[in-house]
Amino acid sequence: MEKSILDACCGGRMFWFDKENPHALFVDNREFEGELCDGRTFEVKPDIIADFTALPFDDESFWHVVFDPPHVTNAGEKSWMAKKYGCLPKKWQPYVKAGFDECWRVLKPHGTLIFKWNQRQITAGNVIKAVGRQPLYGQKERKNGNTLWLAFVKIEH
Repeated sequence: MEKSILDACCGGRMFWFDKENPHALFVDNREFEGELCDGRTFEVKPDIIADFTALPFDDESFWHVVFDPPHVTNAGEKSWMAKKYGCLPKKWQPYVKAGFDECWRVLKPHGTLIFKWNQRQITAGNVIKAVGRQPLYGQKERKNGNTLWLAFVKIEH
């Protein structure tokens, strides 16, 4: 079966209702299995190990792309936050833009890119500015570190 959905940085697949969805291809730049601070086991087990800034797929390969990159620059290397979500480099803007551009590259025309972002350390407005594209719809910027979901549709003019 050809996969039509890409989760470009799947982590522990925490927001997926069906973590083994047969239409989805799960990618992350790491594998991990360990214990979190509360004693729960946590696992990152992608189908393919790859960095979201250099995805190993042809142009316009997927109808739907989920992009949920790390969203913090300050997390201890061994902290549960870093284990669960990863950590951005201090100069995060070019890294997140490269990831967004790569997700856009593998998205088919008229496909949808869903971008998930938590504003705990970096506002969604700053991220939208860094990626250089306006979402079609989604939640408006909030305060207090809330997670936002933004939708982009690949309609080139």
